[in-house]
Amino acid sequence: MDLTERWLMELIKRGESETVEFRRSFGKETLRTLCAFANTKGGEIWIGIADDGTVVGALVGKESLRDWANQIHRELGIHAHLETVELEGKTVVRISVDESSDKPVRYRGRAYVRSGSSDRQATEEEETRWVLERTGQTWDALPERRARWEDLDPQQIRRFRRLCQQKGRRPIPEDEDDRTVLQKLGLLTEDGALTRAAVLLFGRDPHRFYLNAVIKIGRFRSSTLIVDDREIYGTLFDQVEEIMRYFRERLQTRFEFTGEPAREVIWEYPLEALREAIINAVVHRDYLDSGHIQIRWYDDRIVILNPGTLLPPLTIEDLKRPHRSALRNRLIAEMFYYIGWIERWGTGIQKMLDECAKAGLPEPEFEEAQGAFWLTFRKDVLTEDYLRSLGLNERQIKAVLHVKEKGRITNAEYQRICQVSAATAKRELADLTRKAVLVRKGKGPATFYELGQLGQDRVKIGS
Repeated sequence: MDLTERWLMELIKRGESETVEFRRSFGKETLRTLCAFANTKGGEIWIGIADDGTVVGALVGKESLRDWANQIHRELGIHAHLETVELEGKTVVRISVDESSDKPVRYRGRAYVRSGSSDRQATEEEETRWVLERTGQTWDALPERRARWEDLDPQQIRRFRRLCQQKGRRPIPEDEDDRTVLQKLGLLTEDGALTRAAVLLFGRDPHRFYLNAVIKIGRFRSSTLIVDDREIYGTLFDQVEEIMRYFRERLQTRFEFTGEPAREVIWEYPLEALREAIINAVVHRDYLDSGHIQIRWYDDRIVILNPGTLLPPLTIEDLKRPHRSALRNRLIAEMFYYIGWIERWGTGIQKMLDECAKAGLPEPEFEEAQGAFWLTFRKDVLTEDYLRSLGLNERQIKAVLHVKEKGRITNAEYQRICQVSAATAKRELADLTRKAVLVRKGKGPATFYELGQLGQDRVKIGS
């Protein structure tokens, strides 16, 4: 068996996937799957291999490959690469296509996408995204044909004009009427229709047009026990202000005396970091997604779930270093910039990092999962999950939690709490000091351990 056969047998063994399909023969199902591949990540179909991986061989005549290639181009408008391979003494055909740069690719009037190892019809949302990508438009700049000028709130526009004047980034002449102002800002289309951005920013009731344009916040005591649950509506400006009002009313605080006449208020989480996170969420969320922004507030963390993932080529790793901002909603971002609620695009993440560091809190955590962007603020880095990630055993974790509660621990207390010998306690406490979780204080019989550099500044506000 040569290298090609060995590779192909391994491919068959792995089975069908998002980019691999097996077919006994060439037919309409083949064309549908090629359509799905072209609209997703590209892929290859092996003709002459059954679904279960059995090599049955393909009936290939002298002109078959050319006829199939012509049919693919005629039906789908794309070019495919076709080649024959000998396997187990039989001929199989590999048909491969790349991801198309001109989506949607359609088969008999319908666009398909690859989902796992099967094909499904593309949603209206997916087709809209393809059109936006191809034309270079953003969702918020599209006209909202259902809305009329009367659906806008003049007070919202007046507030926006006032904030623009105060910031000075986009001065607005006082003698210009609102319609002219919105036209110059690009919030009206050439034929005078309101854009989606205009409705979200200045609408009397944006939720009437976009049911998902809402922020849902819940106060969780556990993964299932919710003690406070509310939905925040209104314009995007209103939503930011209402969420921050919610936090100010409920966040715990303490005071520090710095020698100045006024005391410094220390918030449980830095307000500027939370505000930056909320603004980023409403500005950059994917409004084509039917979900809404969620804020899940637990005892030890706040999790903000935002519909939509990062726009390529931006990655999670890019967020913690200088990067250019990829704008999903250009008009919305511009209006937030004009009133001074965001600074230079791409600096918001760094501001969150700086504010958390200044407050002595862990860095915010970023993750992409389930088609959403997850941002987590933690109040205390020394959680059980984090300690376990450091390679600590259950006894060490129990000891650290004891120190967090009582302030210190001795070797004798470690022995008693963890039911271990003095030698084991000494060894495991030494490991905790090497990892900077604890620091050793005192000498001889008076030796004790406190939180080390890793945790000593992680004050549990309100405890």
